[in-house]
Amino acid sequence: MAAKYDLTPRIAPQLDRHLVFPLLEFLQERTLYPDEDMLKAKIELLNHTNMVDYAMDIHKSLYHTEDVPQEMMERRAEVVARLKALEEAAAPLINFLQNSSAVQELRADKQHNLQLLQERYQIGPDQIEALYQYAKFQFECGNYSGAADYLYQYRALCTNSDRSVSALWGKLAAEILMQNWDIALEELNRLKEIIDSKSFSTPLNQVQNRIWLMHWSLFIFFNHDNGRTQIIDLFNQDKYLNAIQTSAPHLLRYLATAFIVNKRRRPQFKDFIKVIQQEQYSCKDPITEFLACIYVNYDFDGAQKKMKECEEVIMNDPFLGKRVEEGSFSSVLLRDEFLENARLFISETYCRIHQRVDMGVLAEKLNLNYEEAERWIVNLIRTSKLDAKIDSESGTVIMEPTQPNVYEQLIDHTKALSGRTYKLVSQLLEHAQTQAAR
Repeated sequence: MAAKYDLTPRIAPQLDRHLVFPLLEFLQERTLYPDEDMLKAKIELLNHTNMVDYAMDIHKSLYHTEDVPQEMMERRAEVVARLKALEEAAAPLINFLQNSSAVQELRADKQHNLQLLQERYQIGPDQIEALYQYAKFQFECGNYSGAADYLYQYRALCTNSDRSVSALWGKLAAEILMQNWDIALEELNRLKEIIDSKSFSTPLNQVQNRIWLMHWSLFIFFNHDNGRTQIIDLFNQDKYLNAIQTSAPHLLRYLATAFIVNKRRRPQFKDFIKVIQQEQYSCKDPITEFLACIYVNYDFDGAQKKMKECEEVIMNDPFLGKRVEEGSFSSVLLRDEFLENARLFISETYCRIHQRVDMGVLAEKLNLNYEEAERWIVNLIRTSKLDAKIDSESGTVIMEPTQPNVYEQLIDHTKALSGRTYKLVSQLLEHAQTQAAR
């Protein structure tokens, strides 16, 4: 079942191939697929990069040998030679950038800088282009720190807007791979501004850029301290939500999870449930189906079953299943938060429909034993999240009638609809009688 809900095959095509490595590492640790298949997938990925030494190590592990194919040795020689040539071509500019007193002469005006470099240091467009190619090559070799530094410096000198955006994507990938979440978030926001303001050749091209940005952002949002709020701010914007619904509905899993664990976003949550309702037949994911069970279909038995599936999905998702090690103890914090809030959603909605709830039935809906459920409800009432009291003798939770329940709200809506229908029919009859009298 776990592999059935693995989104890696859908997510990987939207990522730089280097960003796919952390996903494969996670899946290998979770043993979702045979180890041999994972090693083959890694080698296939590495064949399109310059990380030849890493590819050799995996080849040795896969085939249990110290020998590597001749083509790998030849490829390594090519990479070393190409790296040396690019380093020489970019050397004049790199040497300048390493001279702090010389760099202080640069200003915010790019044209001034280009003129200064040309006249005083004989550094022109060729050397600036060489810096970009060198940075890109370093990235392909897996030297993300060096690549990030050179791409930052390149963007300060680059006058080609398309190439500057390409360098920004590269720097974002490097910061993600180094797990520099604060810097990565800054680069992500820069890219978002460019994507939202830039004029693209076609609207489809702009949508594709938004799709890429959202996929890359998953690394940041599920690692950054404020990420769960930020993912709602980004994904729930109309332009981005439309892109998700038309081109990447699997991303609803992450937006739904953020809403479930983020209690401060309730006003936006109601609108999100409408999206879940629209997509419930096209997006088959346990986490979105869990919300549909509670808020669309009022199917609490279904929600209870989905909660168990959601737990497994979270444990085996590379973005949601991050483990936190504390001594010899290991836990997945998001799973614990998710289950706590999922039970809250079930109990709140179930109790608002039923004015008197049997504790045993509620325990079953929450996947808890009787004593755990009783403690959980007592704590819920104490923190004022639920207007209710417990009748220990009868073993029931009694809702306080502070607001109409779902059935009463439905009756009120029906009465209002009936009144409007009656008024409309009266107007039609009156109009018909007037016409007949003429």
